[in-house]
Amino acid sequence: MRILVVDDEAEIVRLVKGYLEQAGHTVLTAYNGETAIQTLRREQPDLLVLDLMLPDRDGWDVTRALRADPLFEKLPIIMLTARAEDADKIIGLELGADDYMTKPFNPREVVARVKALQRRIDFEQKPVTTVLRSGALTLDLNQHQFTLDGDIIELTPTEFKLLETLMRNPGYTYSREELLEKALGYSYEGLGRTLDTHIRNLRRKIEPDTTEPTYIQTVYGIGYRFRRES
Repeated sequence: MRILVVDDEAEIVRLVKGYLEQAGHTVLTAYNGETAIQTLRREQPDLLVLDLMLPDRDGWDVTRALRADPLFEKLPIIMLTARAEDADKIIGLELGADDYMTKPFNPREVVARVKALQRRIDFEQKPVTTVLRSGALTLDLNQHQFTLDGDIIELTPTEFKLLETLMRNPGYTYSREELLEKALGYSYEGLGRTLDTHIRNLRRKIEPDTTEPTYIQTVYGIGYRFRRES
């Protein structure tokens, strides 16, 4: 990926740039919001790592401008900031940031977050399927309807989205955080137990035997995957 890293602290830019380049990415850099926007328009990178507290246009203003521009409305954005308040995080995500990291951070985590976003991009660019099937299960995305052996089974919106995410990529093991991010839109920190409850309820509705699940399999220590049919 071609990644633009924007931060007014040169040492942070150097560090993040080095780790991303070691991971095989091409890295562009900027040190303020205005230069960042100019670089984005000129180079059109695949992903933006953006500091919130910039000397001219802050990260919120840059994100707002990008999301209003059809050329960049879907550009993945990871926001960096020294401000750890939940309100700041919520504002950034609502403006359109895809992920949020607070300083100080481990640059390896930036690489991991970029990798997770890259997987999501690849996932979303797969050809769209409107009906997903596996064994006795059928998930109709247009009708928003789930059937088991031809019988309609009511799912909550969260259960439906979780099942859709799992069925779209059978055999792939999702961590709890990744599954929440893909199914519900962005990272839900600390909601692993909530996910487990949703999965347990979903299994009650779709599994022949919840003690030995056929469809939604637990990968201990990691997360969940949907069975891959032979």
